[in-house]
Amino acid sequence: MREYDVFGVGSALVDFLVEIDDDEFLEFSLEKGNFHLVDEMRSKEILEKLKHKDIKIDAGGSAANTIAGVAFLGGKSVFYGNVGEDEQSLVFEQKNKEAGVRSVLGKSKGMTGYAITFITPDSQRTFATNLGASLALKEDDSVKDLIAKSRIVHLEGYQLEDENLRKVSLFAMKAAKENGCLVSIDLADPGLIERNLSDLRKIIKEFADIVFVNEEEAKAFTGREEKEALEELSKFCDYAVVKLGEKGSLIKHDGKVYRVGAIRTDAVDTTGAGDMYAAGILYGIARGLSLDEAGKIASENSAKVVSQIGARLK
Repeated sequence: MREYDVFGVGSALVDFLVEIDDDEFLEFSLEKGNFHLVDEMRSKEILEKLKHKDIKIDAGGSAANTIAGVAFLGGKSVFYGNVGEDEQSLVFEQKNKEAGVRSVLGKSKGMTGYAITFITPDSQRTFATNLGASLALKEDDSVKDLIAKSRIVHLEGYQLEDENLRKVSLFAMKAAKENGCLVSIDLADPGLIERNLSDLRKIIKEFADIVFVNEEEAKAFTGREEKEALEELSKFCDYAVVKLGEKGSLIKHDGKVYRVGAIRTDAVDTTGAGDMYAAGILYGIARGLSLDEAGKIASENSAKVVSQIGARLK
């Protein structure tokens, strides 16, 4: 028997969530709906401009959100990341604890990473992210025991670009394979895929059992769309998952294609929709549910999270 459903590896970030109108948003020269890496100076400039706004603070990071989503569903999960020696690290740790997640956090000098999340009236979210101390994550042999006790090891694609984080991710994925765990990867961002396509294809082919992509990521990885993208992705992994927004999602496993319908809701903030969807699928697989059941849970999760502010279900 495995003690944990999912062991997550990712960036330990604090989310600064701010609702902003389109005219104000233009002042920041960011491409709407995209993920932007910014240095410490740029991130401080942005926060200075936002000091008059009401900013909500929560724990974030793609894999960390997914792990919290698994715990929300009643699963047992562990998150492995790195934080700074500052107040924000305490926020991250406390929020994870409140979510029912066991945290294994390294600590290093510098700031805990954070994502400034702009939420515009069209419910789009745009990220200006300073990864901070999350980049200093190190291999820790003590986590091998936790991996051995887990059914699935889940990583965010962002962990596979930076040289150091890729090294740590390969360490975790090798430990997963040695202990008979499934490996799940959320490819996270089309730009990331385009920059690292050759390496990502090799890594996924060797290690991944479950791969999540949205429409844009599917196109970046396979050069194809929807069902054709699903077919191509399925050559790399056992569970290929293509998220299609309002059109639902497609999953291919053991030669069978599952079409999962989306649940309509009034979207307020799309932050975390993909992370909560992944949580539903991973929870379902870990608990031995059918993919029809897992898909339904995943869609319900997504619908719930976009109807609230913030990336985690509460």
